[in-house]
Amino acid sequence: MSFVLRHGEVFVFLYVFADQIGIPVPAVPALLAMGALAAIGKINLPLALAASVVASLIADTVWYALGRLRGADVLRLLCKISLEPDSCVRRTENVFIRYGVRSLIVAKFVPGLSTVAPPLAGMVGVSVPRFVLYSALAALLWAGTWSLLGYLAGGAVQHVTEVSGRLGTALVGLLAVVIVGYVAVKWIQRRRFLRKLRIARISQEEVKRDLDTGKPVLIVDLRSEIDVAATPFVIPGALRIPAEALEQRHRDIPRDRDVIVYCS
Repeated sequence: MSFVLRHGEVFVFLYVFADQIGIPVPAVPALLAMGALAAIGKINLPLALAASVVASLIADTVWYALGRLRGADVLRLLCKISLEPDSCVRRTENVFIRYGVRSLIVAKFVPGLSTVAPPLAGMVGVSVPRFVLYSALAALLWAGTWSLLGYLAGGAVQHVTEVSGRLGTALVGLLAVVIVGYVAVKWIQRRRFLRKLRIARISQEEVKRDLDTGKPVLIVDLRSEIDVAATPFVIPGALRIPAEALEQRHRDIPRDRDVIVYCS
């Protein structure tokens, strides 16, 4: 606590940067604490807020540049390190398709999406000035909202800090158990999902053999518009139906043949 009080602005900068660059540390508690410390006069709120905005903007710009240079490869990397790799990128793509660059502001408040949105903006060709404007605005709104809540609840947060200082190791141990348990549950859910998925998988070679021999199969391309734009290739004869439109267009899929679906 004494370190945080002496170097509060630097601490907030590093913590927010780590969170926004993809390291699994929650920045929201740090922003709440920043507001609470400002309420009792222990930290310079405008300076700390500026530090958090700059940290977020630097991290976002790094991901934006990677998305612009490496495209879909960056999204695949983020999928691998995400706790919900099967849905993290797709959710962001859906928001981006609906709101465009304005989705950067929404994504900041959704854990996981804030890291995926900047490279997606670079991948679809959002201009640098426009990206910087919306990213800075998003960071200011995000950091400002949480620090304001911390400021308004300054007394309560200070009490929690004092209690946590007395609990010490026990509180840290409990937090570690909760985090490990959460990750373990996500891992088990994913393994179960993949086990079911493997039963219904078909290899690329088998698909080609079926097409070459004229077997009556229907191939459905479930990729989003952004995925198609990034990788503009399609299996010959495939029916394009974005996954979100399946419920509305399921009648377009015949029931008298095997159906093969693929996405990104």
